[in-house]
Amino acid sequence: MDKPPRVLTIAGSAAGGSAGIQADLKTFQELDVYGMSVVTAIVARHPVTNKNVHPQTIEAIEAQYATAVDQVGVDALKTGMLFSKEVIEKTTEIISGSDTQHIVIDPVMVGKLDSKLLEDDAIEAMRDKLIPLATIITPNMPEASFLLDGRTLNNVDDLKQAAVELHQLGPKYVLVKGGRLKGPAIDILYDGKTFTSFEALRIDTVNTSGAGCTYSAAITAELAKGKTVAEAVRSAKSFVTTAIEYGFTYTDKVGPTYHAALRTKGERHKIILK
Repeated sequence: MDKPPRVLTIAGSAAGGSAGIQADLKTFQELDVYGMSVVTAIVARHPVTNKNVHPQTIEAIEAQYATAVDQVGVDALKTGMLFSKEVIEKTTEIISGSDTQHIVIDPVMVGKLDSKLLEDDAIEAMRDKLIPLATIITPNMPEASFLLDGRTLNNVDDLKQAAVELHQLGPKYVLVKGGRLKGPAIDILYDGKTFTSFEALRIDTVNTSGAGCTYSAAITAELAKGKTVAEAVRSAKSFVTTAIEYGFTYTDKVGPTYHAALRTKGERHKIILK
């Protein structure tokens, strides 16, 4: 039998199941790639101490990666929440020593509910050490702003300028996601020469937890299956837009995107390229 491509996520575990490695693995399964994970931290708020991020040791991170490579191997890799400078440096070491061709860096810094997911001294390490190794980075507007020392982004032209400056950090491609703009949901892809705009209908919902993780995971899956970066982004944006459309919640809190929506609803959103 033909074996599915092998995809690894290095990210945090979200106990509620909507984001982090849970969102990544659900996305990998829906897109028919073999998903594996390296857990960098457990994200779950303690009801008494209020502590929200519980980091794993560097030894545990090394062990998980070594086991995945030994037992399966890796065709494409993505990163999500890395949290600390030490974990970013270890992830940089892992990627530098890997022969994996497709590296997707999602520079996760702030959670959907504004929980802090990256320590202050880690931003410089991400910018200078990890991002230059990326096939593509996928910052949203606040993350792009953090990486550009607080630059304000207000419109599509700002997204393009941010993409140009982020590309100078060393990744092959930059995807700046315009989810916080008004009007259609527009993302800008830049390869150092050309801009491509990916436009989808904006879905009126607050249930978008894990959308960014899902988007970058879908890009990773499609790259592992042999698509070009532009093709992978287009397919991934359609996948995540459909998942957002059918997002739901079980409580009064922000709920998850629905990863099975494309399969169960049989709909795919049209993505307009410009």
